[in-house]
Amino acid sequence: MTVRAIRGAVTVENNSAFEIIDETKALLTEIIKENNVEQDNIISIIFTATKDLDAAFPAVAARQLGWTRVALMCTSEIDVPGSLKSCIRVLLHINSEKSNSEIKNIYLKGAKVLRPDL
Repeated sequence: MTVRAIRGAVTVENNSAFEIIDETKALLTEIIKENNVEQDNIISIIFTATKDLDAAFPAVAARQLGWTRVALMCTSEIDVPGSLKSCIRVLLHINSEKSNSEIKNIYLKGAKVLRPDL
């Protein structure tokens, strides 16, 4: 199998642990569904959050989904002036037979502005 990457992002309205984890779960679930990914094929996930989100680690969402054998990392998104706020981004590395053109990157809520081409 080939290693592929899937991108995604979602925004939250409030800096609350519940909302950060809940919206991250929704994003991960949609990515998995749209790309037909099995848990055993997920290699790792990198999560970033904008500096205004510090109530919870987005990676908690993956653990709550039962992904206990997946390598996870959270980090801060670069704070570029004028950039989208209250945003959680993910980068999943997976084993897949799909080509890059078959991968569906998922952007939800206010994060849709990051990839208007999708």
